[in-house]
Amino acid sequence: MRLRLLALAFLVTLPLPADPPMTTLRVEVKTLKDKPIERASVVLDFKGSRSVVKLGRKARTHWETKTGQDGVAKLPSIPQGNIKVTVIASGYQTFGQVFEVNEEEKTIEIKLNPPQAPYSVHQ
Repeated sequence: MRLRLLALAFLVTLPLPADPPMTTLRVEVKTLKDKPIERASVVLDFKGSRSVVKLGRKARTHWETKTGQDGVAKLPSIPQGNIKVTVIASGYQTFGQVFEVNEEEKTIEIKLNPPQAPYSVHQ
């Protein structure tokens, strides 16, 4: 019992790590001819680890939003690190790539390709 109390007292006195640095992210979605694509779905997945401050529970790792008429999706502050960005828009190929974000403010410009013709082995 006494050993448990000492272990608990030791854990309580450990300093908690600071919150990870955050970044404000802006995603611009355009066609190959630099025209904005509105209402494109932008999905972000943070490729991080579990939060020590939250006692091992996962920190928020997933955000979803849509672009406006200007083709821009603005996101709230997110942790810096590796972030997978997926963009889905009607009439365009789906885009997915992992970006390393280390700045306080970052703009990612994405150009979507038109769809490819269907492939068939019977032609």
